[in-house]
Amino acid sequence: MGQNASAARPRSSKSSAVIPPFLAEPPPENPDDSPEVDCSLSLPDECLACIFQSLSAGDRKRASVVCRRWLAVEGQSRHRLSLKAVAELSDAIPRLFARFDSVTKLALKCDRRSVSIGDEALILISQRCRNLTRLKLRACRELTDEGMSVFAANCRNLQKFSCGSSSFGAKGMNALIENCGLLEELSVKRLRGITDAAAAEAIGPGKAADSLKIICLKDLYNGQCFGPSIIGAKNLRSLKLFRCSGDWDKLLELIADRVDSLIEVHLERIQVSDSGLSALSKCANLEVLHLVKTPECTNIGLMAVAKKCRLLRKLHIDGWKTNRIGDDGLIAVANNCPNLQELVLIGVNPTRLSLEKLATNCQSLERLALCGSETVGDTEISCIAAKCFALKKLCIKSCPMSDHGMEALAGGCPNLVKVKVKKCRGVTSEGADWLRANRGSLSVNLDAVEPELPDASISEQEVVDADADARSGDPSIASSSSNGRPTSFKTRLGTFSRRGLVMCTFKRWPSFGGRLRSSSGRR
Repeated sequence: MGQNASAARPRSSKSSAVIPPFLAEPPPENPDDSPEVDCSLSLPDECLACIFQSLSAGDRKRASVVCRRWLAVEGQSRHRLSLKAVAELSDAIPRLFARFDSVTKLALKCDRRSVSIGDEALILISQRCRNLTRLKLRACRELTDEGMSVFAANCRNLQKFSCGSSSFGAKGMNALIENCGLLEELSVKRLRGITDAAAAEAIGPGKAADSLKIICLKDLYNGQCFGPSIIGAKNLRSLKLFRCSGDWDKLLELIADRVDSLIEVHLERIQVSDSGLSALSKCANLEVLHLVKTPECTNIGLMAVAKKCRLLRKLHIDGWKTNRIGDDGLIAVANNCPNLQELVLIGVNPTRLSLEKLATNCQSLERLALCGSETVGDTEISCIAAKCFALKKLCIKSCPMSDHGMEALAGGCPNLVKVKVKKCRGVTSEGADWLRANRGSLSVNLDAVEPELPDASISEQEVVDADADARSGDPSIASSSSNGRPTSFKTRLGTFSRRGLVMCTFKRWPSFGGRLRSSSGRR
């Protein structure tokens, strides 16, 4: 009775028996233990190349080292390549382009402190990449006219060429334009080989005259030597001139007489007057015009363009606060250019008279920017809000508008999507918040002007004295401690602390009725 049932029950001998391993049944097969199969082996190289082209640059590099086949396919399918064009690159060119033998778009960039590749490297690249369609050169100062001439003879399919801070000159450019009959886009910036000595040698037009569509010249001391290339480009659609010396009025007259396909013109910091603008008015197909810091251009020139270029869609004017372009020119644009979609005015002072005309007549106006205008206040903003029904993006910077102008935007411009307000002292964060609350779908970007903090530390005279000591080579200024601050700075800071200055911190912004509290707790 007192014994447990488990103790009374006899134990089975089978439970304690040990089965030998050779008699045990084999475990079921695990599918994870099966040998791995490379599924990419069934893909043709063309499909694998399409997959590589959809990867990012980093993933593509990592995929190329998986196996030799992937390495070969990745190299053969790469069409775009950017290389650091230092002199040491020359030794690696044969190996590089043996792998990347299908490159059609190449960028060679060097920094100012390094020695760039020379003619031999460029010639070797041209022999390996005869199907090159795009080439970008940056700071390749060791290239000469001879190297460019051989390159142009080998790469005749070039369609886009861009160079900056290079040392070859007019001969190299002429060789390029003469040999590359398919060239569509030419961009030249700071070409060091074009100087007064080469002024007599004109560039162009060459075989590229029939294909050139875009010409961009930047920071050229003698950019007018490209005149034959511009005039001879029968299908030229875009002309951009940035900071090129010389008087461009006469050349613009020749261009307007012979090139009737111009759609886009950018003129920035070049010597051009109303005479040049009047010549451009002959380009009846002009749609985009940028006049940036051209102080000799006035309302007269803009009126001439507006009256004849009725297809104008984009107009950018940076008047440089010369007040030579104003209501008269803008009213002419409003009366003659109904297709205007984008208007940017910087340093121009339009009044309600011209803004109302633009808003009423230009029903397609979608983008408007008013920057540095002394006359654009709440009245003008209210006019824009009431009249510009198609407006989607509005940018206002450094204008005397206030929160009342923001309130006007809440009830106008039904298609407005984004408003950007910068450095307008009368606009507060409360005004921007109110506009967001009343138009929830509107994106409001406010860059408010911060109130000036009270100067309780260093006087202006101290800063002047310190700057004078630094320029004179004062050793106390030149020496620095371990934390990077000059020793004299610490000395001056200690001197100021001994004077018993009271450091001030803001309890609240003073513009919202706050008061200042000193660090010692006194109010």
